[in-house]
Amino acid sequence: MKSQFLLDPTITFLNHGSFGACPKPIFEEYQRFQLELETEPVLFIQKKAGGYLKTAREKLSDYIGCNSLDVFFTPNPTFAINTIMRSLDLQEGDEILSTNHEYGAMDRIWSFYSKKSGAKYIRQNITLPVTSKEQLLDEFWKGYNSKTKIIFLNHISSCTALVFPVKEICDRARELGIITIIDGAHVPGQMDLNIEDLNPDFYTGTLHKWMLAPKGSSFLYVKKAFQNTLDPLIVGWGYESVSPGECQFLDYQDYQGTRDISSFLTTPKVIEFLEKNNWKSIAKQSKSIVLGNYQRFCDLLHTQPLCPISEEFLVQMASIPVKTTNPIGLKELLFTKYKIEIPVMSLNGNFYLRYSVNGYNSQEDLDVLYAALQDILATTDLIQE
Repeated sequence: MKSQFLLDPTITFLNHGSFGACPKPIFEEYQRFQLELETEPVLFIQKKAGGYLKTAREKLSDYIGCNSLDVFFTPNPTFAINTIMRSLDLQEGDEILSTNHEYGAMDRIWSFYSKKSGAKYIRQNITLPVTSKEQLLDEFWKGYNSKTKIIFLNHISSCTALVFPVKEICDRARELGIITIIDGAHVPGQMDLNIEDLNPDFYTGTLHKWMLAPKGSSFLYVKKAFQNTLDPLIVGWGYESVSPGECQFLDYQDYQGTRDISSFLTTPKVIEFLEKNNWKSIAKQSKSIVLGNYQRFCDLLHTQPLCPISEEFLVQMASIPVKTTNPIGLKELLFTKYKIEIPVMSLNGNFYLRYSVNGYNSQEDLDVLYAALQDILATTDLIQE
């Protein structure tokens, strides 16, 4: 399977979670669309792009479990959350309830919005290690009060790799009349996803991570009740269009000036590749490797797993707590000396080695990491025991 990817074969690549990796057949489809665009730009943009985009959106909506008229492509979840943020109308003192496990860019978006609006962004503490779903839910809801207007939550934490009980939180939030915004950047392709079953008000995810699409392909789902109030982040020809498309919501969001949408258009090929190669089975094997190695690495570094080692909390990533005062130095040494691409994540003053496993990985890759960490422990002071 590794031969189907463009990754440097001299690198032990354990960082699929950051930006993904694109297989050759999908990348060739991406380049084919780019070539078609450049061969006749006017024909492509004015006559073909709309139809191609509709086909891609319909394939995507079937895969993620929503109506095709309720979702549009974005380059990344950061773009998607900015789009939502710009259309909110919170008052001074209103609260956005989140956790202290969110992606750094998202924290910054809500910090920016809070300064502009007077709202408060609440990073509710979720204690580590998590011992049960009930503990996580109990701690999360302690952050709720009458001022809570929005819940923003990652479905899978980028830093800790923990799966959050999004459905349970969305169900209760709906009863309380709270808007739910879910960052599912790491979910599509790593977990089965049915957005309508989860029933959030907004949901964003990537295709370029675990679905293996080219870089710059993501989506934003918006429940119909919120579509008329969601302003486009970029206003263009779709606003008050002289030639309306299927619905005003998509007209507003899809027309953002001249841009290369080739990564979006590869979606049918992406899904075909996943199905042809039985990627659900590959993902299951990858998850087994993740779970089977977690305790082993924690024992080596004299730390504890962040959660029970089970499918309830972990999928194809795991974060190993590591005691270090030089996380940048540790990451650089792992890459320059041992040729291992793996991030050292920082969250709330602690550091984590987050390993990702996908179809091109094997147990041998984890063994390479283990041997490197043994050597670092024996020959440097980068990791404290």
